[in-house]
Amino acid sequence: MKNHFFWICLILLIGVSSCKSLQEKGNDQFLSGQYQYAINSFSQILADDPENKEANQVIAESYRLSNRIEDAGPYYQKLTEEDPTFESYYRLGLSLKAQDKNDEAKEAFEKAKGYTQDEAFLAETQRQLEAIKLSEGIADYWPNHVLSNYKDLNTAGPDYAPVISENFIYFTSGRQASGLYPADGSPYTKLFRARAEGLRVDVTGAQALPEFKNEEGLNQAAIAISPDGNTIIYARGNSTSDKDLPETALFVSYFRGGGFTQPIWMPVNEDETWWNSTPAFSEDGSELYFASNRPGGFGGIDLYKATRLANSDFGNPVNLGPNINTPGNELFPRPMADGKFFFSSDGHPGYGKLDLFVAEKDAAGAQVVKNLGENFNSINDDFSLFFTEYPKAGFIASNRDGGVGDDDIYFFEDKTPKPKIINVLLNVYTKQRVAGADDAVLEQARVVLYDSLSKQAGGDFSNTNGRVRFTLTPDADFSIIASKSGYFSKSIPYTTKGKTPDISTLVQDVTNITLDTTIVLDQLVLDRSIVLENIYYDLDKADIRPDAALELDKLVQILKDNPAIRIELSSHTDSRSGDAYNQDLSQRRAQSAVDYIVSQGISADRLVAKGYGKSQLIVEDATTEEEHQTNRRTEFKVIEIKE
Repeated sequence: MKNHFFWICLILLIGVSSCKSLQEKGNDQFLSGQYQYAINSFSQILADDPENKEANQVIAESYRLSNRIEDAGPYYQKLTEEDPTFESYYRLGLSLKAQDKNDEAKEAFEKAKGYTQDEAFLAETQRQLEAIKLSEGIADYWPNHVLSNYKDLNTAGPDYAPVISENFIYFTSGRQASGLYPADGSPYTKLFRARAEGLRVDVTGAQALPEFKNEEGLNQAAIAISPDGNTIIYARGNSTSDKDLPETALFVSYFRGGGFTQPIWMPVNEDETWWNSTPAFSEDGSELYFASNRPGGFGGIDLYKATRLANSDFGNPVNLGPNINTPGNELFPRPMADGKFFFSSDGHPGYGKLDLFVAEKDAAGAQVVKNLGENFNSINDDFSLFFTEYPKAGFIASNRDGGVGDDDIYFFEDKTPKPKIINVLLNVYTKQRVAGADDAVLEQARVVLYDSLSKQAGGDFSNTNGRVRFTLTPDADFSIIASKSGYFSKSIPYTTKGKTPDISTLVQDVTNITLDTTIVLDQLVLDRSIVLENIYYDLDKADIRPDAALELDKLVQILKDNPAIRIELSSHTDSRSGDAYNQDLSQRRAQSAVDYIVSQGISADRLVAKGYGKSQLIVEDATTEEEHQTNRRTEFKVIEIKE
């Protein structure tokens, strides 16, 4: 970004006599901040005397002070060859870094360290080396955001700092300029606006700011408009008139009586010799963020925050601190309602010159600063971020290669591919168990679906075909409960994990997968015994074996699914051994089963343990082991249904 409005300069125009030498003329131009004129003058000297140290020095510094340090490299290189110093090597490193020549920049910084013992200089040089190292591992903050030059809006001169307010885009531009800014030879900038809806701009209708008149012979730039549209704050400076303010400052205009007032200098500037620019409102309008080079900061230009006072002005500016601000320059703040803070900086690790960054809280609550990555940033200046749809779309400005002119306005959009969708259509069939026959359809059973957090995700009654359909998400766990009056309620787990195709292999945007499952309900009849299969005990023992526990867990689930029932759990023996022995053994086994069920969370008052010994044989004259096993059984029956 060229020195249109913010880089520190001393515009104190000194008349230059035509009789002065070219070298004297160039020095006067440099001292008065007319850097481009100084470059032109000393370039003529170098044409005849390439080794002229003063000419190389002034041209190098003129490029640096007008924010074109990448162009200063050859001149700093010449100075390091003729008279190597810390300053010449350090600034050569900065120039090489701005050109994305990181290996050469590191070499220059390392050499600079050999020409000083000043701890502050050494620390700053080491910071530059660390920044280069960190910049090599930058990840894109929004990998799928795509940046495009708004070619129809841009001109051959500078165009930057776009903001949107009330269906208008306001921006800074060098179009319709009436003169050139002597610091870098670019057109003076003015404020413009055009109708806009999101990213769509009526470029043919761009006009000079109608709210108040742009002034001639100075730069007007970096506009901010309050959320209610009633306050305009912008930066104004770089005048060549000795009757004007010496530095760039913030000016404010208020909507009063059907129009905007004449802009006035803001007290938040505090001192006429301090540089203040790049204003931005908080999203509620209660705070003003801006950049300033006032004393007490952490580097060249720092970011500050001021609060709105009772008289609607802003005061009590506070530096945003060393986490945001660096020994470099921080500009173009953009605070967001979610707490994220966007800004531009050449001090944090980046790709070169100004990059776009975001400060946000990490998982531990600490504020961290992240570079937005190379789909936003370049080796040149990237700045003035504004969202039209946060965080999916908006504008930035950049003077990167391939643009229309100088600083250009770019727009960005989130181009994240639409995710492929898999719908799992689950058919749940409800049936009833029929003794000696196939399971029959059970209609009008209530079926309820729960997600893994036990939150209801659906529910309906089965139709005449005994079917209920649910739409499930892939790779998730569920539970399904079926119930109907006169039947035991039943719950089953269900998962879609491993039952859908790999989403990366899908072609269509939406894919439907149909799955089936069946729930069979048993009739709930008082005093009807139901055999629990596979409940085995060791010989002459009543301990619950692991295999028996698995079967009893099924009864535990039945009791959980049917909280209104009370049951009798009974144990039976075969006909072998005496009556008293079998009676005692069966009672102990029944009680062991009840104790196990209670241990699984079922209330003891819902259970009755009953041993029948060999009094209720199914096979009276059992002779085979299979027949004896039929008699050795565990049963339960519902003895009470609570209303």
